[in-house]
Amino acid sequence: MAITVDGLDGLRKLAGSELGTSAWTDVTQERIDTFADATDDHQWIHTDPARAADGPFGAPIAHGHLTLSLFIPLFTGLLDVRGVTTKVNYGLDKVRFPAPVKAGSRIRLAARLASVEDVPGGVQIAVDGTIEIEGSTKPACVLRSLSRFHV
Repeated sequence: MAITVDGLDGLRKLAGSELGTSAWTDVTQERIDTFADATDDHQWIHTDPARAADGPFGAPIAHGHLTLSLFIPLFTGLLDVRGVTTKVNYGLDKVRFPAPVKAGSRIRLAARLASVEDVPGGVQIAVDGTIEIEGSTKPACVLRSLSRFHV
């Protein structure tokens, strides 16, 4: 269940807080194939289950950037900011992919609101996120995401 805050002051009060963990989401072969089509990246390790079964991971794996792209929908399940006019993805400070996400896995996001800084017309937040793989001790992705909220 998402934490709901009102406006920029609500965000400021949350600085340094754990936001919790999102619901699990499925990373299916169909999702991987759709991402491959969208990005024109059809490397066999992602899209050829038969060949990937004999590859280094024993199964097809999600593109790292697919895993990263799921940060936004997972994050929106953790924090709802009301009373702002614009929410903008500002960028990333650091991204790592410690473990592959095999087709058929489930992932979720654990996040912390690391900081809230004033910028002209709003605030910039830094979120430290860890995308976890169900049943794995190593995360799929560790990142710091930057977003801006304007009034």
